[in-house]
Amino acid sequence: MSLPHVPPELSDDDLDRYARHIVLKEVGGMGQRRLKGAKVLIVGLGGIGAPAALYLAAAGIGTLGLLDDDTVSLSNLQRQVLYATNDVGAFKSEVAQARLSALNPHAALNRHPVRLTPDNAAEIISGYDIVLDGCDNFETRHLVNRTCMALGKTLVSGALGRFSGQVSVFKGTPCYQCLVPEIPPDAETCERVGIVGALAGIIGSMSALEVIKLITGAGDPLIGKLLIFDGLSMTSRIITLPPEPDCKICGGTNGL
Repeated sequence: MSLPHVPPELSDDDLDRYARHIVLKEVGGMGQRRLKGAKVLIVGLGGIGAPAALYLAAAGIGTLGLLDDDTVSLSNLQRQVLYATNDVGAFKSEVAQARLSALNPHAALNRHPVRLTPDNAAEIISGYDIVLDGCDNFETRHLVNRTCMALGKTLVSGALGRFSGQVSVFKGTPCYQCLVPEIPPDAETCERVGIVGALAGIIGSMSALEVIKLITGAGDPLIGKLLIFDGLSMTSRIITLPPEPDCKICGGTNGL
């Protein structure tokens, strides 16, 4: 991650606003300064990206990129709590920018009301330290992974459906391609299989927490691991992801 070597100083407002962070020995003043100097891109402002954006803005991330070309629909409101009924029809990135600015006016919020494509992915992602991918289609997930690998960016990936979800962090190898080598021909979507709304908050918050851990150095991020959460039994397990030796993206090696 290309985080700033000398993070910005904290203002008096920062010291008050983030007091509950700063008192944590795992974060402290320096960790909060790192959060202030960090640039994080959220790809997809839906079930995962919406709650993650709220917590990352509240946490004091200095620059947040908000990428989504979609508009708010009525069926989103059951789980995407960043939006309200009167937002239906508005661009998600525009509504998110307004809500997050109200939550934390010190955050720099960059709107990207576009679909990520091979033509714009590198240009957009290169401006950030970490990418949080919460999009809902495999083509974009693979594009994000390829671009992060090529640019040496750390990727936090979250996914959910029905009553279960998963979170992983990809930095070097293994990469997302190792986990999902081929796009499933009949991939499940929330529209097809459904999703319990509260699960989005859980997985979105977990994804945001991994970003915070990566930036501050707190704890052990899920690098090369996959956390699987079962909402019906309220249990979780973590599995180690083996590198795929023949992976066409990372090659199953520890170097880029």
